[in-house]
Amino acid sequence: MTTIDPTLQKHIDENSIRMDKLNDIFVKNPPVIGSDEYVSLMQEMNHIQKVQTLADQLVSAVSELQDLKELQKDSEFSELALDEIQLLEEQCESYDKALRILLIPRDGLDENGCIVEIRAGTGGEEASLFVGDLLRMYMRYAERRSWKIETLEAHETGVGGYREIIFSLAGDFVYGYMKYEKGVHRVQRIPVTENSGRIHTSAVSVAILPEVDDRNIEIRNEDLRIDVFRSSGPGGQSVNTTDSAVRITHMPTGTVVTCQDEKSQHKNKAKALRVLKARIYEEQEAKRQKEMASERKKQIGSGDRSERIRTYNFPQNRVSDHRINLTIYQLDQIIEGDLDKLFEPLLLATQEDF
Repeated sequence: MTTIDPTLQKHIDENSIRMDKLNDIFVKNPPVIGSDEYVSLMQEMNHIQKVQTLADQLVSAVSELQDLKELQKDSEFSELALDEIQLLEEQCESYDKALRILLIPRDGLDENGCIVEIRAGTGGEEASLFVGDLLRMYMRYAERRSWKIETLEAHETGVGGYREIIFSLAGDFVYGYMKYEKGVHRVQRIPVTENSGRIHTSAVSVAILPEVDDRNIEIRNEDLRIDVFRSSGPGGQSVNTTDSAVRITHMPTGTVVTCQDEKSQHKNKAKALRVLKARIYEEQEAKRQKEMASERKKQIGSGDRSERIRTYNFPQNRVSDHRINLTIYQLDQIIEGDLDKLFEPLLLATQEDF
């Protein structure tokens, strides 16, 4: 790469113009501190500054690469320049890819946190074990990105897996990445309980719900029925001795959420309300997206929980994402949390302009 792609340059220029306008807004007519407009503009400003920093790095690297290639024409310096040229070309490609991802048009909730629900499907005990594997994979990835993890509800099985696990992730651009994980994840491997060495196929479903607040969805208290009961989990202090578990039913939609992870009834209620809001918002959004689907130019999958999106084949060390026909023979790295190998191609596949 010795020049910047013209379409990419156009987006860089547009980003710079928008940054100048935002600077004028903050300097000449700053929004009221604490207002929704201020928060929104600050989020946009932070994003634009990230784009500008990366664009400056790309421009600098391309300029240096051009100079070195000119120097290479002189036979006296050709060998000296070769290694630096290779390094700069790799840097330019890295900056280019990262910049394209940052410039992808963002949904309104991409900056929000999310709630992840993983449930065992077909495959019995092996499916429950794979729920635990996906949980570990997502947590490793969250640690890489310095995202905050909080368990909301967990139902373990006797073999060390989970029938269901619900947790939240908070941090920078969480939903923007994690929303592509929604759907059915299929695993092909020899279960630890299999003596004959036969490969089994199991599946788990993953739901990704954006964290929302009262600005995104309104839930009236009179529409809620709240029941409290004693926790039914494994032994421990306060378990089965106090009415700390909470079940919330949203009467208009029939949505039910139960939480019993905490010893405190108030904490369980707060967690259950977070999940309830996220589920109701997702149902409303899914209905809206279905109505708009025929008008959308491009769609990475349907977003349906029943859609098979990915296969993890352990004997072949292979991961296949069926939405973009991507196959990677690095399952051992991906299952350890190196999800950028999947997320980057998915993000780039949504970019229609490039």
